[in-house]
Amino acid sequence: MAATTAWVRTTKTSACESCAAKDGCHTLGGGKEAEIEAINMIGAKTGDNVVIGFENSSLLKASFLVYVFPIISMMAGAVIGQEVAPNYDFSASALSMILGFLFFFLSFLLVRLIGNRMSEKENYRARIVRIKKQG
Repeated sequence: MAATTAWVRTTKTSACESCAAKDGCHTLGGGKEAEIEAINMIGAKTGDNVVIGFENSSLLKASFLVYVFPIISMMAGAVIGQEVAPNYDFSASALSMILGFLFFFLSFLLVRLIGNRMSEKENYRARIVRIKKQG
């Protein structure tokens, strides 16, 4: 059975800036309200007040990808630069810095590619968990 979706109007908070699914939200008129497309397996209707959620494991994977992976990439680049520099008669600190930043920025490209693939999977999409109040 194919999952149906619904557009859910939410109120943006400061937590929205760090949310892994923020690209799926659309700001309404530049204000505090946003819309997010959520899987609607419980049959919520227009006007219902609903609770949306994400799977915990998916949220942890997405958070690791967005927050931890770029830092690990930068550190790996810096270590590689430090180790490789003497072989090419280059300043260890300069090559460490260059490769650190290069790996850091390349990690964002990789995060973007992986994030686009993840957003196509239902596990990484918001879903309506329950109806709080019927409209």
